[in-house]
Amino acid sequence: MDSVRPALACVNTVAYGKTRSMATKRNSARKRTREDWIRAAASALGSGGWSKVRVEPLAKALGVTKGSFYWHFKDRDALLRAVIDAWEERDTLAIIDQVDDAASAPDDRLRALFRTSVAGDPSVELAIRDLATRHPETRASVARVDDRRMAYLRANFRALGGSNQDAEARSMLFYSLLIGDSFIVAKHGRFARRTILNRAVELLLDVDSDGALTL
Repeated sequence: MDSVRPALACVNTVAYGKTRSMATKRNSARKRTREDWIRAAASALGSGGWSKVRVEPLAKALGVTKGSFYWHFKDRDALLRAVIDAWEERDTLAIIDQVDDAASAPDDRLRALFRTSVAGDPSVELAIRDLATRHPETRASVARVDDRRMAYLRANFRALGGSNQDAEARSMLFYSLLIGDSFIVAKHGRFARRTILNRAVELLLDVDSDGALTL
């Protein structure tokens, strides 16, 4: 009987080791948070477009199994919705809050908004806008973001004075400047791109002594 015990102990140890290893893998998968997956997907989206956002390569990059993905998301479309929601929060709502905290005058808020926006990496936004051209749900999300941003611009330009039509036109020009900067590769002679952008913003914010827009 005593000779059987070491063998049983060995079997039990191996079984315990396998069970513990499986439990460790499950725990490792769960340690990767939903936000980890969203950040990894956003990075892949920005560098290669939506076709590059695949569960298996993302899992490998995160050092987990695909089971970790399905722990947090139902499918790839659910991941896309989460990436877009995170983009909206980070690049629209959070920036507006930051600008409102930093400045009180409408022209200062608009300057701060422009500085903050052009300093960021546009790759994720460009990829989302590209996807929106052929994906209706993404297009609806982009429309919601554009409307929110335009509403903020509109409110600040109206606060500077002038007609509602002028405020709308200036908001459109300001927003076109923000979005279009990523697409325009033209040179500006002896002037730096940032110098020209800042000057363009000042032209849109030009006001007279009474605070009314003069452009």
